[in-house]
Amino acid sequence: MREVFAIARRARAHGNRPFGALLVAANGAVLAAAENSQVTDEQVLAHAEMNLLHRAVKDFTADVLAGSTLYTNAEPCAMCAGAIFWSGIGRLVYGLSGDRLHQLSRVSPQLLVASARDVLARAGRQVEIIGPIFEAEAEELIKEGEF
Repeated sequence: MREVFAIARRARAHGNRPFGALLVAANGAVLAAAENSQVTDEQVLAHAEMNLLHRAVKDFTADVLAGSTLYTNAEPCAMCAGAIFWSGIGRLVYGLSGDRLHQLSRVSPQLLVASARDVLARAGRQVEIIGPIFEAEAEELIKEGEF
């Protein structure tokens, strides 16, 4: 998780929102990492998870993805949760809960508030979800600067 926090801090340093994602294989090898790039790419869909998933589904087989874990510093939004499902990734681990993230958000009063747990509970296959973990540290990361 601390590597994900470092990725999120790099996203902020690059002028983006502080979110990072890391994909780890079943054997513990890091397969991919990505940061949020919504501002610098001028692309509202460029969440860290989406940036990572676009590459991962091209670079890895379904079997590798099924055995992999996606780590994020905050619970993925509904869009990213859907993409996690469609990618075939088997496990999601996140830091800050979506509810707490929305409480801290000053971005827009028109947020799509749906937890990754809610979205993935309705999915046709099970995705293991672990989180929130390291929530106090994940919250401090969000509070460190502009969000």
